[in-house]
Amino acid sequence: MTNSNRGFLQALWDFFCSLKLAISLLILLAATSIIGTIIPQGQLRPEYLQTISQAKLKLYSTLGFFDMYHSWWFMLLLYLFTVNIVACSIKRLPRVWKIISEPTLVMTDSFEKSLALTHDFKPGGDAATLRDKMVAFLKAEFAAPVVTEHDGEYHLFAQKAPYSRLGVYVVHLSIVIIFIGALIGSFFGFKGFVNITEGGSVSAVQTFSGQRINLGFSVKCDDFKATFYDTGAPKEFRSVLTVTDNGRVVIDKRPVIVNDPLTYKGITFYQSSYGQAEEGGLFHFTVRDRKGGAPVKISAGYGEKKPLPDGSMMQVLEATQEVSQFVPQFNGPAARIEVTPKGGQPLAFIVFRNFPNFDEQRGGAQIFTYDGSDEKMYTGLQVAKDPGVWVVWTGCFMMVLGCCMAFFMSHKRIWVRVRKGHVTIGGGASKNPAGFQILFDELVDKLKKQ
Repeated sequence: MTNSNRGFLQALWDFFCSLKLAISLLILLAATSIIGTIIPQGQLRPEYLQTISQAKLKLYSTLGFFDMYHSWWFMLLLYLFTVNIVACSIKRLPRVWKIISEPTLVMTDSFEKSLALTHDFKPGGDAATLRDKMVAFLKAEFAAPVVTEHDGEYHLFAQKAPYSRLGVYVVHLSIVIIFIGALIGSFFGFKGFVNITEGGSVSAVQTFSGQRINLGFSVKCDDFKATFYDTGAPKEFRSVLTVTDNGRVVIDKRPVIVNDPLTYKGITFYQSSYGQAEEGGLFHFTVRDRKGGAPVKISAGYGEKKPLPDGSMMQVLEATQEVSQFVPQFNGPAARIEVTPKGGQPLAFIVFRNFPNFDEQRGGAQIFTYDGSDEKMYTGLQVAKDPGVWVVWTGCFMMVLGCCMAFFMSHKRIWVRVRKGHVTIGGGASKNPAGFQILFDELVDKLKKQ
């Protein structure tokens, strides 16, 4: 390998071992994650068009903002971050492992000077007696020591929580495991949606990329209910689902609401949206002539033209179960209908079920009353399969464990040297030096009183 190649590889290695790179990638990941928080993920195209323009929809879709966590640029950041923490761990772990597995057992004069805390005193007695006394003391007050005889001196070494130094590497490993879990979910799972009309069932769903996924079982919507606040905002929408597998009902009439999904065979159904089903709906009206006469009952489906007693035609343009979200002054069911007089121009207007006399104010020759409908609702479900979820949870558990090791535990070490009637004690800790100094001073005080 030429010097230029070695120089390039060394520079590349140094680049991925850089702490600055780790901090930069963390900031980028945190900053870009805001996009996924602000912009709803995985919605359908019509739902996005309710809040943004067609141009923004195209731009955001190109940039992958609607499925941000699977976009190529976000995955690239995760790949770089994973390589970065693996490289950092490979570079630093051997040195940390040596500290744990091959501790310094002999406190030489030069090593003593490197310690932050030391204390020397002369208790008297022969070396063997002092050695046994120090062993008993450390075992009772700190940890069982390792005794080494060196040049006629006795050296004792004791330590606590040495593996806490590995906490940061456990966190690094947990990030890699979480990333692997996310990749498993990305490659072997899917996210999609399905709309099921009341009384209907499905055995396949469609992914957000348009791919049809066969579930291998069927899901039926037995019932759907929506409740609203006085403002017209949705309060709760609830689906009652039944799962049938190989002709056998395996989940019977399970209510599903937001934050309480249904899971079967690793596939989870989340309550997402709802609406009025276009098929099968029938709307009922009462029509009476302003000049008097018996009222007439009319029933019509969406877009169906129905003749009226005076020869004009009517059709239902749209309807809703709760009109207050569109017309705040009113509430309850409403329908927008179009009436075309014989030889005249069509006229569209709204009739309300809770305000049966409202249409009188319109001044038309015929007065309409909306009696309600027997139309069906559909429930909108997001469907997700993520086989990597338990790998992710394992990584999360390891991250918590690693953080506890890294932030709440400290590697504490004590050295004792017995030489010519003198006892020298020294110590250090991997973190929280102030707390360790208190512990060290207490040990010295107890030792002197013995």
